[in-house]
Amino acid sequence: MNTTSTAPFEPLRRLLRFPPIQIAVMYFSLMFVHLAGIVFMQTFGQSPITRLASAIPIVANLLLVYCSLTYWLERRALQELALAKLGRELLIGLLLGFGLHSLCVLIAALLGVYQFGGLDSWSNLMPSAAAFSVPLFEELAFRGAIFLVLERVLGSWLALAISSLIFGLVHLANAGESFAGIASIVLIFGPMLAAPLMLTRCLWMGIGLHMAWNYTMGKVFSGAISGGEPAAGLFKITVQGPEYLTGGSAGMEGSWIAMIVCLLATLAMLSLTVRRGLIQPPSWRRQD
Repeated sequence: MNTTSTAPFEPLRRLLRFPPIQIAVMYFSLMFVHLAGIVFMQTFGQSPITRLASAIPIVANLLLVYCSLTYWLERRALQELALAKLGRELLIGLLLGFGLHSLCVLIAALLGVYQFGGLDSWSNLMPSAAAFSVPLFEELAFRGAIFLVLERVLGSWLALAISSLIFGLVHLANAGESFAGIASIVLIFGPMLAAPLMLTRCLWMGIGLHMAWNYTMGKVFSGAISGGEPAAGLFKITVQGPEYLTGGSAGMEGSWIAMIVCLLATLAMLSLTVRRGLIQPPSWRRQD
């Protein structure tokens, strides 16, 4: 590469690498692609197959914007999206998301909170484009952009706390979200989605976990996703009981059942991260 051709842009690149500015640039760039994708989906009509197909360009554009901005600003290999880890870690994340949410539902059923009323249509299992694009956008934005940029300066623990707080506050915009739901996102689900990145130094497991958790909650067990309306899933389920067990309008994510199950999973991943020596210290405590 001809370095003289990029020299005029170096002051701009250094300015944009200032952490708050870099986070804003990356977040709002990804947000623009995400919102444009929502509009783009509307052009595909009502067919489930064509709507699902609209996820392909949206996902591709999200990855392109993230990779381009990160490489230009940081001049590094994007190990968090290493293709060599894609298949294995995405699969582990998908299995983990499905398993964790299914365990929560099983516990709720044993407690009499969830009552199964048979099967609904198998066509309800067809995923939407949002099932792929929304978790990908959120993982690239909150864990890829916000967490990793903050970690470079503040270290892993502060990056975990701040990125989870921002992740929770953003969900205040969801109409049916409750205080318990927001608190659980900040204290439980934000850390749960950051923990795979801290453990593997890669985003694929967290992306798979996020996708499978949302899909299983809505498309399999007909639950509300982050304060949204209950979805039409494979199983017909009646929910009854105290709000601390049902989650109220926040769905399973506002339930103490999910909080405890996911907290234990998060602590297990973080414990393994600590044992492997993968916690990054703040910049002012590093030797290099």
